[in-house]
Amino acid sequence: MKFCPKCGTLMSIKNVDGKRVWVCPSCGYEEEVNSGQQGISLRTRIQHSAKERLIVVRKDKKMEVLPKTRAICPKCGYTEAYYWLVQTRAADEPPTRFFKCVRCGHVWREYD
Repeated sequence: MKFCPKCGTLMSIKNVDGKRVWVCPSCGYEEEVNSGQQGISLRTRIQHSAKERLIVVRKDKKMEVLPKTRAICPKCGYTEAYYWLVQTRAADEPPTRFFKCVRCGHVWREYD
């Protein structure tokens, strides 16, 4: 971690012309990374498209083994649904509950 000597903003590392450089996102100050600095890593955040976040639920007899609960279907108003839990966010956050209406098969999710 390094702070900009000009404005005090947290700097990030970028590859510029094959060299690793500290860059300030606020004022644009740049400084080459010293070879003696240890433990420096470059991270990239992966952005997923909407298609990659899509959850597919197969229509087969597998749903018959899922537990049922009382839940009101937002599509048809029926009061019984299958449910299952999936950890869709960070491990320190609660799992997402998915429901599938017993009558019409509509699938929806509930977050805590």
